[in-house]
Amino acid sequence: MICKRLMPLVVVAAALAGCASGPEAGGSTSVAADNVFSEADAALAAGQGEKAISLLMAASRAHPVDKKPWVRMAQIRFDASQYGEAISHAQEALERDPDDTLAYSILAVSGLRVASKALADLTRKNNLQGSVRSEAQDLAKLLRNSLGEEVLVSQRPVARKDPPRPKPGPAPAVSVPPPRPGGASADPFGALK
Repeated sequence: MICKRLMPLVVVAAALAGCASGPEAGGSTSVAADNVFSEADAALAAGQGEKAISLLMAASRAHPVDKKPWVRMAQIRFDASQYGEAISHAQEALERDPDDTLAYSILAVSGLRVASKALADLTRKNNLQGSVRSEAQDLAKLLRNSLGEEVLVSQRPVARKDPPRPKPGPAPAVSVPPPRPGGASADPFGALK
């Protein structure tokens, strides 16, 4: 009977003891996470981008609610001009923290670079017509409003045609003023002396 009454207390005490050891374990995982970021930075410095990504991916699996590995992977992919993967990693970071400005920046700029390349390819192939063209114009208008700019890309100055020069003909006669009275010399600066 006493055993039945004490058993719930023992379970509660064990649960509380488990909770008490939580922060110490969290502190060691924080150190481990910092080590992963240091190792990833070292791998990047050595030119081993894929190794850095695999280290950060392992960290994201070990700490699924942490946004830091995702933001760092997005930055690495962005720096390597792998915009599709940068967008994907930035979206993962934003799922964990919807207010992360760096993730939004990576997402926006990567998306613009992908869109710019696609539009340039379409323009080169002369297929930018119809709804695609109007959608591109709407996006450009949205960008102008967001940036507060009237023109997104300044146009190249149009080559101006110089006014036609008169055809060479006989040289016009130069009139020489008559000598001044009072014995002025031919020196035009003589009066200033």
